[in-house]
Amino acid sequence: MPSVVPQPVVAKLTRAAIFLVVTVNPGKDSEVAVRGLCADLSSLLRAVGFRDLDARLSCVMGIGSDAWDRLFGTPRPGELHRFREIHGVHHAVSTPGDLLFHIRSVRMDLCFELATQIMARLGEAVTTVDEVHGFKYFDDRDLLGFVDGTENPVDAEAVEATVIGEEDADFTGGSYVIVQKYLHDLKRWNAVPVAEQENIIGRYKLSDIEQEDSVKAPYAHNVLNVIEEDGQQLDIVRANMPFGEIGKGEFGTYFIGYARSPRRTEQMLENMFVGRPPGNYDRLLDFSRAVTGVLFFVPSASFLDNVAPEADPAEPGEVAPPPAAAMPADEGEESRSRMAGSDGSLGIGSLKEKADHE
Repeated sequence: MPSVVPQPVVAKLTRAAIFLVVTVNPGKDSEVAVRGLCADLSSLLRAVGFRDLDARLSCVMGIGSDAWDRLFGTPRPGELHRFREIHGVHHAVSTPGDLLFHIRSVRMDLCFELATQIMARLGEAVTTVDEVHGFKYFDDRDLLGFVDGTENPVDAEAVEATVIGEEDADFTGGSYVIVQKYLHDLKRWNAVPVAEQENIIGRYKLSDIEQEDSVKAPYAHNVLNVIEEDGQQLDIVRANMPFGEIGKGEFGTYFIGYARSPRRTEQMLENMFVGRPPGNYDRLLDFSRAVTGVLFFVPSASFLDNVAPEADPAEPGEVAPPPAAAMPADEGEESRSRMAGSDGSLGIGSLKEKADHE
């Protein structure tokens, strides 16, 4: 079976990140410019990242449903669609977004430089609709004071949770990602007693220890985020980051969740906003408001490297995503794990990330 190299959706968390969401402007020239960036993204990453290989610079590029039709036509990823609004006790909005750039490093200056180079390459082909500069807050806590991402799967389990396999053979090596920008009412949140905050989250604030099932509230955030199918828990990989502007009084969390099927994340959001059962909603939403919501498909790095800038969107049956180097059939998951590197990350354009921890 041919093999493809995924984008670094399971790269280890870093101290800094930039999230860029843009729309593609009308016209063929805009589409040519975007396809040209697809093919050049790995070289841009190498050029910027080579300045400090220990800084673990990475970039994931996602493509929205409407943009996919304009840029690539068919075949389409099997589960790609616009983000679906959720109307429950609270509202999960759907907002514009054709391209996502999720840039990570231990150094914000490298994130900033790569984002600058990407936007300079795209020029007037795109319009920025959201830009968030995220940072790690103390010991991996969000601005609500709780550790975020404790239950993320790692290594081979992270790859299994996020990377498409045989279920969509045309797009093996791809992923789906949902992003939402949440704004927190910290004044109201900080007025809530810590014990009640812990019941809302389902963890103890200082120690980050999960509450026992016998004492968890049915509306706890970590209860409603557990998704099971046929008795098996289905995971996603979160790379959330705090952000804020003190002068504006804006404090928030940028949610970004990668999965091999968007249905996993969509079910979590349904549980949060509508409730499980309906009405038993996530009380965290009484203090945190979603102001954006977009779903993207993340094609493999192999796909991006082989995009032809001048090519017209494919007609049905014309073009399938290009294969990379062949993988011996008997190596299986072990080969995929080696391809991920010892730190569990999957480098784009062969930029190797160092497997150290901060």
